[in-house]
Amino acid sequence: MVSRPIRLPRPLLAAAVALVSVAASLAGCSVVEPAAPAALRVLQLNLCNSGMATGCYTGRSVDRAAEVIRAESPDIVTLNEICSGDVDLLERVMTDVHDGTVVAAFQPARNGRTGEPYRCVNGQQYGVGVLTHIAAPDDEHEVHAGIYPAQDPADPEQRAWLCVEARALFFACTTHLAYTSSTLALAQCSHLVGTAIPRLHADGRYRPTVVSGDLNLRHGGTPDVRSCVPADHHHRHDGGVQQFMATADLTIESTRSVSMERTTDHAAFLVALTLPAQGDPAH
Repeated sequence: MVSRPIRLPRPLLAAAVALVSVAASLAGCSVVEPAAPAALRVLQLNLCNSGMATGCYTGRSVDRAAEVIRAESPDIVTLNEICSGDVDLLERVMTDVHDGTVVAAFQPARNGRTGEPYRCVNGQQYGVGVLTHIAAPDDEHEVHAGIYPAQDPADPEQRAWLCVEARALFFACTTHLAYTSSTLALAQCSHLVGTAIPRLHADGRYRPTVVSGDLNLRHGGTPDVRSCVPADHHHRHDGGVQQFMATADLTIESTRSVSMERTTDHAAFLVALTLPAQGDPAH
């Protein structure tokens, strides 16, 4: 038997609500509203700073990157073709721009001939980086990285991926894929979004996720980068090889390129998003 709800007359109902409110106030209680959706700005930079690619190396791209970070105040910066010392310098810039915690992570490419980290001309390790601003108190984080199983045997630079897990908020990932073969780049991309990131999401660790980097694949290319984008992800690009993906629970508000003033061969690519409120079903 299903019991019917008891309906109070409106005057009595209003009085009951008022009494509950007064009791909560006297007890020192307050109503906690769910957190509002948060803005999230992701800046992709390929700085061509190894010193090996003489066609795009200027030695000035890191200084220009610092200017762009100060001007745009991104929450996440994904870095490609950098030396390990570049991360340290740009971490200090992010720390100046933001309150809270700034996480700096670096993953070197691997030298396929020696098994050691690949090196810039200046001797520093060469690879990819992520800078992440995490507003207090949600500053717990973990770094995840790996080397792709598929590599070009003729190219000593073995490509890598890198993700920072802001445990209460999101995953921020970057990569710089093979340039010698678009088919190989597609295989590496598929490994990242089809294997590596799903492993990070396993065991109840899912968080909204962004992937931003130089994939050496194009929208409309052969193969088309869209064949790597999961069906439930958003996708944007800079008109070239810099690509951005986000899980469906993130809302992309805008994208735009930012001039690097000829200090490197890629403009910066800035994506503005909205992060779902904590406690949302989609979160």
